[in-house]
Amino acid sequence: MDARTGLPVVGMVGGGQLARMTHQAAIALGQSLRVLAVAPDDGAALVAADVVIGRHDDVDAVREFAKGCDVVTFDHEHVPGDLIRTLAAEGFTLLPGADALRYAQNKREMREHLGGLGFPVPRWTAGDLRAFGDEVGWPIIVKTATGGYDGRGVFVADSERDVPPGVEVIGEELVPIARELAAVVARSPLGQVAAYPVVETVQENGICVEVLAPAPGLDDDRAIEAQRLAIDIATRLGVVGVLAVELFETTDGRILINELAMRPHNSAHWTIEGARTSQFEQHLRAVLDYPMGETRLTAPAVVMVNVLGGEPGGMSVDERLHHLFAEEPSAKVHLYGKQVRPGRKIGHVTVIGDDMEDCRRRARRAARILEEGYQH
Repeated sequence: MDARTGLPVVGMVGGGQLARMTHQAAIALGQSLRVLAVAPDDGAALVAADVVIGRHDDVDAVREFAKGCDVVTFDHEHVPGDLIRTLAAEGFTLLPGADALRYAQNKREMREHLGGLGFPVPRWTAGDLRAFGDEVGWPIIVKTATGGYDGRGVFVADSERDVPPGVEVIGEELVPIARELAAVVARSPLGQVAAYPVVETVQENGICVEVLAPAPGLDDDRAIEAQRLAIDIATRLGVVGVLAVELFETTDGRILINELAMRPHNSAHWTIEGARTSQFEQHLRAVLDYPMGETRLTAPAVVMVNVLGGEPGGMSVDERLHHLFAEEPSAKVHLYGKQVRPGRKIGHVTVIGDDMEDCRRRARRAARILEEGYQH
């Protein structure tokens, strides 16, 4: 408990953009998030007042960090499960717990467990990829069991020769995808849940570039099905905090589970302006066991577009912001304090309104100005 405020202290392991935006949400709740960052120039370390430098896989560093916290949570899934179990056994509160987080850390374990519980997943194997490919038809999708994100660790394999050597992988059928969806929910220790509207996510080269809320053309029954699926997963796995369930909507009308994330997620960044309660505030409410906030949209259409780093040089970021705000004054900009590298997510923009296509046009234009400079 912070003696100055009388409020509990939440610590977040990881100093990236998720911690940065969670810190912003914490301020409104009277808190200043405590952050364990790898380096002092991490995105959250640049803005938070209470920053500790240390590695997420160093049990001594995380233990010392946790001593100043009422609850510890995460802005990524790379904290070892054994470390979490060790500290939990010592009396620290870490949420989500290792028994839940393992299914966001290891795709093989996630597929085995969810499939065993009867949840809809693509056909997959952790065994003989040649035999699997011959059975379901080549090409197949090959994923590294651990460590992949933003398209990394995911391959389309036309034959067994395309499988990367020396790493644990799983194989999945190449399902006929109509589009990708995401169902984001939050769950508290007491089991209260809150579900956000289901969104459509647009991917390019394995990276989410755009999120549309609510998912256009998704009928109410299908949206409820996706929300119930996410709530059921959160409940069955014992997730505390935000859970994002990435989904495939197939051309033959099925919904299949693609990935899980047990933290604030890119597919719900739009909630900062587009929902009554942002996912970041909701995550804090959940881990503190506060009642969940309202999740309704603030406008009929919300579009979030990720800003990716471009080639070095050209117009400064400050100049680009001048042009963006002159051209699209309704766009809300979130920059993450990251060094710019080609293809790296350095921020996002959100536009809300009454018409989805108009919001898409304005959000894309705003993002393009940040990425490339002024657009005539």
